[in-house]
Amino acid sequence: MEWTEVNIFTSAEGIELLCSKLLDIGVKGFVIKDSEDFKEFLENKTDQWDYIDEDLMGLADCETCVTVYLPVNEQGADMLMSVKAMLAELKTADAENLYGRLEAELSNIREEDWANNWKQYFKPFKVGTKLAVKPSWEEYSDSDRVILEIDPASSFGTGQHHTTRLCLELLEKSLKKGDSILDMGCGSGILSIAAMLLGADNAVAVDIDENAASTAMENAAKNNIPETLYKTYFGNILTDKKLADAIDGSYDIITANIVADVLIAMRDYFVRYLRNGGTLIISGIIEERMDEVLSSVESAGLIQKEVSVKDGWAAAMYVKPV
Repeated sequence: MEWTEVNIFTSAEGIELLCSKLLDIGVKGFVIKDSEDFKEFLENKTDQWDYIDEDLMGLADCETCVTVYLPVNEQGADMLMSVKAMLAELKTADAENLYGRLEAELSNIREEDWANNWKQYFKPFKVGTKLAVKPSWEEYSDSDRVILEIDPASSFGTGQHHTTRLCLELLEKSLKKGDSILDMGCGSGILSIAAMLLGADNAVAVDIDENAASTAMENAAKNNIPETLYKTYFGNILTDKKLADAIDGSYDIITANIVADVLIAMRDYFVRYLRNGGTLIISGIIEERMDEVLSSVESAGLIQKEVSVKDGWAAAMYVKPV
């Protein structure tokens, strides 16, 4: 398998928080370069260290960086988009610039080239009992299934990642004809578009990344969904009251395939936007944090109906009491 090095620039103060956020995305290992840490080592090294390689001395002046390695496939592409969305969120919240520039750079390859390399792994596939997902560049037909055509472009979500599959399966179970949908952290728009194709009446898709909102709208058009029934917004509802008010409503189903900390932070918004008797579907949760997230959502007053776990990832379905 091919791997790509991704360097994420931060500050010494941002390392612990950034690594925690990366774990939530599913990144299990890091290489950390921190000039402050290296300077402390130089000042306090014991007599056992009588020689330090000259190349290492460059660490004394390096920009603090957390390096991760992502596979060159669909999962790696999804992870990269999640990393970018996470960094955008941290940057928005970091008014005092405590955590450095919070930017990700690929090593020795143009991002546009890398983003195209994984397309060879994205083939049509079936999800649940009703859906089949295909990329725009592949031919596929199945008379027994609803075909969802998706092009993730620069956004998260093709349906192959466990988190998205689990959401689609729960969505298929819970959706009723004529439902209204709110897709929070929409990425490519796959969840809300699937809902529309399965019989929902209208959908609102929201993402912190403007490119994601644009991609979701483009994908909706590819699936012949009228603009009058599908709206997109971008921004952070946790910090933007105007945006939070703009999407206010009473939705039959809310989907949120994000990360653990954001799901916890948004629990009161789920209650606010969900109609009585409505369904919440959440995912993007690593199994190690499943209990923490589920307990938090339940504490907001929602009733757990189903939990699905697959290869270290969890999704859950809740209902708001009538």
